[in-house]
Parts: sequence; C-alpha cells; structure tokens
Amino acid sequence: MQLLGIKTLGWVVAHAPEPLLRAFAAFLGDVIFFLLPRRHRLVLSNLHHAFPEKPAAWHGAIGRESCRRLIETGLLSLATPFIPERRASTIITASPELITAVTTHHAEAAPTLICSPHLAYWEAQTWMSLVVPAPFPEFGTIFRPLDNPAADEFVKASRERFGIRLLSRKEGFAEALKILRRKGFVGVLFDQNAGMQGALTTLFSRVCSTTELPGLMAEKFDARVYGIFPRRRGFWRVEVSVQRISSDGTSNGVTIALNRWLEDLLRSDDNLCASWLWAHDRWRNQDMPPRRFRLEAKRNLLAAEFAARRLAQPPRRTRIWIRLPNWLGDVVMALPLLRALRIGRPDAEITVVARAAFLPLLEMCNVADRLQALPPRGPGYFAHFRKMRAEYPDVWVLLTNSFRGDLEAWLAGAPQRFGIVRPGKPRPLLSHVYRLPRDFDEGERHQLELWQNLFQHFGLVAPLDRTSLADRSAKPLPSPAPIGLICGSENTPEKRWPVAHWRTLIESLPDDSFVLFGTALDAGITAQVAAGFPPERVHDRAGRTDLPAYVRELQNCRVLVTNDTGGLHLANALGVPLVALFGPTNPIRTGPAFDSPAVILQPTGCPPTGGRRLADLSPTTVAKAVQNLPAGGGDKPANNTIVTGNSQLAPHSQP
Repeated sequence: MQLLGIKTLGWVVAHAPEPLLRAFAAFLGDVIFFLLPRRHRLVLSNLHHAFPEKPAAWHGAIGRESCRRLIETGLLSLATPFIPERRASTIITASPELITAVTTHHAEAAPTLICSPHLAYWEAQTWMSLVVPAPFPEFGTIFRPLDNPAADEFVKASRERFGIRLLSRKEGFAEALKILRRKGFVGVLFDQNAGMQGALTTLFSRVCSTTELPGLMAEKFDARVYGIFPRRRGFWRVEVSVQRISSDGTSNGVTIALNRWLEDLLRSDDNLCASWLWAHDRWRNQDMPPRRFRLEAKRNLLAAEFAARRLAQPPRRTRIWIRLPNWLGDVVMALPLLRALRIGRPDAEITVVARAAFLPLLEMCNVADRLQALPPRGPGYFAHFRKMRAEYPDVWVLLTNSFRGDLEAWLAGAPQRFGIVRPGKPRPLLSHVYRLPRDFDEGERHQLELWQNLFQHFGLVAPLDRTSLADRSAKPLPSPAPIGLICGSENTPEKRWPVAHWRTLIESLPDDSFVLFGTALDAGITAQVAAGFPPERVHDRAGRTDLPAYVRELQNCRVLVTNDTGGLHLANALGVPLVALFGPTNPIRTGPAFDSPAVILQPTGCPPTGGRRLADLSPTTVAKAVQNLPAGGGDKPANNTIVTGNSQLAPHSQP
C-alpha cells in the first residue's frame, strides 16, 4: 500500500500543471524555512559558519531558496518514473564541459570517476544519455538502497531508464571496479558526513568526515576525476556540468581536492550555493555526542590538508561556548580544563562567558578565542542572551549548576547544552547531560575532577595541564620580597582567620614585610590587621587594586598566606607558594589545583574534609609553615599537602 501511494503521488506530480508545482514547491519550501524552527536555525547556522563575512540578508535569501529547491528536487524524484523521454529532454541540458568530457573519453578511453556532491536536482544526473553525444559510455553509479525491497526496486528501475546502472553499496563495489577496468564511468556521491568510516578533512574550514571512496578508486585505477553539478536554470530546468578535479592522484590528494573544489564552487556562484542542501547537517559527525570534544574518524588527513594550504593550525570554526562560574576561585580552577579543550579541539573557536571582572585574567591566560561578559543584572539580562542567537553557538558547556545559567544557554539558541545532573536535581533545559554517579562522593573529590569527568564523558582525551600560568624564574622577585596576606573572605565569614591571629603572625616574623590583599568589602578587616604597624612593613592594598594589578602584586610576593578564597586559587595558578588556611571548608574539594608549592593547614583534629573552627589554627603553626616554604624554584614540598595543627600529614587528592 505504501508503494502504491508513492506511485500514485508520483503520477499526479508528473501530470500536474507546472505553474501549480512551482507554487507548491515555493510554499512548502517556505514552510520548512520559516515554520520549522530547528530546521530554520540549522540552515542559517550552516550558512553563517560557511560564510561569516556575508550579511544576514544574504544568508536568509540563500537559505530560503535552498529549502525551495529541496522541495523541487523531491517533486522531480517522485515524478521521474512517469516523465516520458521527450519531456525529460526538455528538463535537462548538457553544458559544453560535459560534452567535452564525454567526447574526450570517446577519443582517449580511460577509467573515469564522476563525483557528485549534495546539490539539488541530483535526479537529473541519471538522464545524461539524453543530451550527450552517442554512444553513451558505460556508466554505473553507486547508491545506497532503500530498506523496503519493493520500493527500492521501483526507484532503481526508474533511475536506470536512460542507460545508467545503479550499483548497490550493500552488494559491495566489485561491479564498479569492473566498470573502471573496462575504462567506463563510475558515479560516486562524496559526502561530508561519513562518520567513523570517513577521513578527517575540512569543508569551509570546518572539520568534517569525508568519504574516501572516490580517492581510493582514483588511486587504484589512475582514474580521471570529475566533479559533477546540476545548475538550476529554472523550475525543473537544469544544466548538468562537470569540472576536472586537479590533484596529485593519491587517495588523500583526491579526497582533499574534492572538498576544496566544492567549497570554491559554492563560494563563486550564488546560484549553485542556493542548490546546496543547507538544511542537512554536513558537519554532524564532529558536532554530535559522544565525540563532541574529540576529533576522530577512520583516518586523519588534517595535517596533510593544512600543510597543502600552508596553515600552521586548523581554522577555528566549530563554536564551543563555556559558561564559567561566578566566583574567582572556581574560574581559576577551570583553567586547566580550558587548556585541555584547546588541545583536544584545535579546530574550535572557544568563547568563554564570565563576569566582566574576570575577563582581564582570562585574556592573560589565553585559553579562549573570544570573551563574553555577563550583562548586568536587570530587565535586559535575558534579552542579552537572546541576542546571542545571531552568533550561532554550536554547543554551550555549563560549569554552573543554576537554572539561570541553563536558561542563558537555551535563550542563546545553542542546539547542544552540556552540564552535570545530580540525583534528584533535574535540569530540563540541558540537551546532553553527564549524570553524576551515585558512588561519586563530591566531598572526597576535587571540583576539577568532576568537571574533567563531564568533558571526558563527551570525548575529551587531552590531559589536564596544571602547570602554573607564569614562570617565576623568568622574572626575579623584588628584594626583599614581601609576604602576601589575604585576611578576608567576602562571601563566608566563617572562612576568616581571626584578626588577632593575623597580627600575631606578623609579629612573629619581625624580619619580613607584608602586603594585605582583599576587596573593598575586606578593607575593614585589613585595616584592623595593619593598625599600629609601620606602613612600610605592613602595606594595606585591600580595595585598591583591579584584577590586573592584583595579579602583578601577587607575583611579587615570595609567599602568600590566605584564607580559603578566590585569591588563593589565583596565586596558586600564578605559581606563588601558598600557605592556605582551611577550617570549616573542604580542601579536598576546593583546594589548590595547580602544580605550584602549597601547604594546606587545618586546626588540630580537623578531618581532611574540613569541619572545624579556623580560630583553632594557631599562629605558631602558620609561622612555621611560612618559614619552611620556599619562595619558588628549586625543591618544594609535595603539592597540596594537608597539614593539621598537630603536624599529622595526609596527601591531598589530586584533581
């Protein structure tokens, strides 16, 4: 019954008035383009990635016309079995290039590959014998059969009416190889969505997986290679043309050259560009989980392609956006992950979304191609993310855990939104989730390890780089170098070591000078700590530095003594030796993440996961740790060592 319905519909289309078909194709194409939101966005996203220099109006016009031509092609496919030869001869014409190619073959018989991209009116290519000089050469084209045997036989018979044989991929390529040995023509679809069976190359500078079949056949038989393309001249009017593909004849060379030819063809001709099926996701293989953060296929031709194009690195066209947390410490802890992502996806344009105050640090770290500041909270906050839709992010990774962050990504139109889902806490706006295993104890694991698991779940294989952001040996410290102190903790008073303890620490190190750091909200605390000390010995800088100045002044410290706060992680990332004071909070989860000298102190009897009053940590213990910690370079203690007040040692869990 299904086949009967297809035949009936095909007969109706073949006998319908052409003006009616033209109007119907335009209407249905507009329905796809304007009324199917996901397809509409895919079309515009593909065009925006391929032609970022073109205006939005051009993207819209090409995308709309492409959807219309998709319907025109579908109608022609339905009608093909019922279109008589005389009418078919009015639909198709041959370009001079096609006639020359066939004539040359008559004079100089040679195995020939005719490679077809995904352009509209592909059906007309099986009618070439009607418009080229006789005799028509032996021609077989490889196709993917339908799952329904009856429907497949019907389609095969209709496409073979004019002398081109269809060769099923399911039956292998033996017959195609025989035709090439007999110096005939073999037609092959070359696809940029070949999955794990393809070879990594690029199309419009964006990594894709391209079928190697044409290249393998061309190399084996030293075959001529042509690209074929139907050029639309009007509704159901098409001129079929070919171009000889120039390459070195190797499989790799032909595979790369075909994509370059197609790219040049579409760039140079808006008419052909509108016939490309932009509603299909040609780059899907490298954009879909579980391999989103990994470049892989059967073979990798990227190095050869970049060498041929004299590129030092791959163009960055896949758009990965990372939403960072709102606290400085969390932002710093995420930096090794961003470094790994850069290695794992060198083809990605990485955009980091973070609070405006953190952007100078992120720019210094060089972990992203673009930085996007979060807008101020207020009525226009979510409208800001809605406007980001025009930038067509491919994926949005959320290192936040809030509904607000998820809504930001959804409003920005990212088709893939990645995040962590904990038991009992659904996140319905995410499209792809890493579900936290029930046996994963967050209290016993570092935050960075959790984020690493998220990225590895979706294919990241690059190791984390936890080396410090700055080389302390490259720039000598001032003499004498001060000891830095972070006495406050803006968000949690319980994490603050008492003012009296800070003053006792300063008094117990009479030969040292100190710099007090903090935000404007910490200035009251630092004023109490500094009171009565000479300013040349205790210099209060709380609230007087922006982030770049904060970085510079931290780097000048020989040691930093700090509460559990964002400055701890910043100094650790900069390679500044740390004495980090933990009491109620958990250093295993949020301790230093970089491979820089660090000693973590806790009160006597405090579990490694925290839970004791910080006031119980004595200044004497802290002073001894400061005196024993080198200023950087040379020998250093085991990284991230947790030391309790009674000098019991335990290794800190490494992220």
